[in-house]
Amino acid sequence: MSESNAAYDSDDDSTATDDQGQKRDRDGDPDQNRNRKQELVRLTAENELLAEENDRLRSEYARARRSQYRTSATALVGLGILALVGGLLFADVRETLFVLAAIGLFVGVVTYYLTPTQFVSADVGERVYTNLAANEAAIAGELGLHDERHYLPGDQRRQGILYVPQHPDAQLPTDPTTTFLTAREDRGLALETTGNALFEEFERTLTAELATTPSTLASQAVDGLVEQFELARSVEPDIDAEAGRATFAVGESAFGPVDRFDHPIASFLAVTVAIGLDRPVSLEVVPAEGGADWLVTCRWEPAAVSEQSAESGGDED
Repeated sequence: MSESNAAYDSDDDSTATDDQGQKRDRDGDPDQNRNRKQELVRLTAENELLAEENDRLRSEYARARRSQYRTSATALVGLGILALVGGLLFADVRETLFVLAAIGLFVGVVTYYLTPTQFVSADVGERVYTNLAANEAAIAGELGLHDERHYLPGDQRRQGILYVPQHPDAQLPTDPTTTFLTAREDRGLALETTGNALFEEFERTLTAELATTPSTLASQAVDGLVEQFELARSVEPDIDAEAGRATFAVGESAFGPVDRFDHPIASFLAVTVAIGLDRPVSLEVVPAEGGADWLVTCRWEPAAVSEQSAESGGDED
């Protein structure tokens, strides 16, 4: 009887041991679980610290930019006051100094009160554009459209239009009013470009009229990209007006690779050239070799070729 009880006790002990082993396997090693929790807490704390540091750096950047604007405004006002005092003291150059004083004071006050109060980092803008470009490229791919990109001067409703044809030999639409073009001769997509809003702001701030010659127009566009919008660190134009070509060597794009669908840099350049010359522009973007990162090439039909085409058409009539 005692041997039987001992056997039962041995079975109970082994069963308890098996249950403990199964529970340990199920729950894991307590030390490992504790280490994982500690690691999770540490990573969470680091993530919060990085987020706070990121917010602080953004605030510092915005404050530095505002300070830069206001320092410029203060300097302009100071120069205006100095010119005003000089005009009161020196009668011979009084008129010239008064004009300089008026310009300095006016520009200084305008610069101070028009200082931006909020800046959007390039990283945020690049992420927004990335999703947009991916969606538009996916739509073009699903429709089986060609890789060619044509930028049309647009009309009063739209400053510039991006035309993506289905076939490389498609006829350029003259006045597309819909997004999806279904006619056989110009089947494809007609989209409003990302460069439209940039061009509108660029044109609004021009001190002179928008140029209509390729070289001057390219210089204006480069100043807008680098100085006004700061979309690239450097842009070097190479113009061949007779061949109808403008190539821009772009360095350090603020919005990542420039060869993506309707990239802001390439789109702005193509829209500016198309509107300035009042001609459709075909766009090509390829990686560069040497100092620049990308080569953005805009091609259009030169004026001489257009005149010959018009004359030949008139002769046929």
